[in-house]
Amino acid sequence: MAEFLIKMADERGKIREEAHSAASAEELRQRFIGAGYHVFSVKPRGSAGRGRKIKLEPFLIFNQQFLTLIRAGLPIHGSLEMLARNQRNPHFAGQLMNVTDRVKTGESLSAAFEAQTGISTVYTTTLLAGERSGNLQEVLERYISFQRVSLSFTKKLVASLIYPCVLITLVFGMFVFMITFVVPSFATLYDQMGVKLPWLTTALLNFGVTAQHKGPYVLVVLGILGYLLFRYTKTEKGRGRLDTLRINLPLFGKVWIKYQVALFSRTLSTLLTGGLPLIPSLETSARSIASMRIAQAVFTAVTSVREGKTLADSLARTKVIPPVALEMITVGEQTGALPQMLNSVSEFYEEDVQTTLSAIMNLIEPMILLVMGVVVVVILVALYLPIFSLGSIQQMQH
Repeated sequence: MAEFLIKMADERGKIREEAHSAASAEELRQRFIGAGYHVFSVKPRGSAGRGRKIKLEPFLIFNQQFLTLIRAGLPIHGSLEMLARNQRNPHFAGQLMNVTDRVKTGESLSAAFEAQTGISTVYTTTLLAGERSGNLQEVLERYISFQRVSLSFTKKLVASLIYPCVLITLVFGMFVFMITFVVPSFATLYDQMGVKLPWLTTALLNFGVTAQHKGPYVLVVLGILGYLLFRYTKTEKGRGRLDTLRINLPLFGKVWIKYQVALFSRTLSTLLTGGLPLIPSLETSARSIASMRIAQAVFTAVTSVREGKTLADSLARTKVIPPVALEMITVGEQTGALPQMLNSVSEFYEEDVQTTLSAIMNLIEPMILLVMGVVVVVILVALYLPIFSLGSIQQMQH
């Protein structure tokens, strides 16, 4: 007998997580399903949070190949075994072989993937909905379509940020080069000449000499602080503060909220279309987004939905979801087309995010070039001012 953590919902929709002993995860799952519970996940106790998360692109390719094989009539365990042998990532290949072994022993596909670390809850919940509806192929198609759109959207966002990041890196590199190599050379020259220097030149030379001698120590300290900050952002408190910082950022804060709402809406639409009930779909969708404030708002809304309130009213009470999204969700509930309307919400905000981000980047790029130009001019003026002054004095003496 092994210890498992089972997450489930009763007939009223109340979510709870408990530890139970069972011969296998599938045996425990079937025990609670037979008792009338909706089971979200069953995992070995102590396994949560361990393991690497699988990258989206190779995972999407695997699912496309998996869908093609089962469409061709190959058995699930045979398809998994074939794909595991051809998988380049040894960690993921090992997971697929473990899934294959579990499926061969009679465990469901969703439960087998749940037992692996780094697999998203959205995916395992989608598989569960497909197994229950008896339409695994259609559910997999919908999941692949959902992830393909998400991956395309993410790539577009990254592409729009590459040029400004490269520009900032070049500006910073040029500044470091001038301060640590060019300025100290001028400091040596002026020291040998013994001329009186303007205050701007003196300040720049002192800064350059200090940077050259103490720069490596500063970099080490900044590296340590950066690592500690990175570790802090992985904690619950750190993630909350990072999310608050993102939301409060000028310009980018609203973009971040819209991006998270788009992701939440598309995930919820996919799960509802797959046949999953609203409350479990909301719980799973909340876990798929990075913003803790929006996730907490969704979890709060679940309580109101469980009490009989509409989804739009429940989300409106949290005062986090944008008004346009709430209006569209209201229409979706009134017309009985909530999944389709949620998909429209996602498309609307994805387009809004891309447009806004492009506009911001178009403003930032010339500002970066302007700052770079000002910095270069100030450094050059400070370095050559004593030479110009010296030339003027010599002309007056003649």
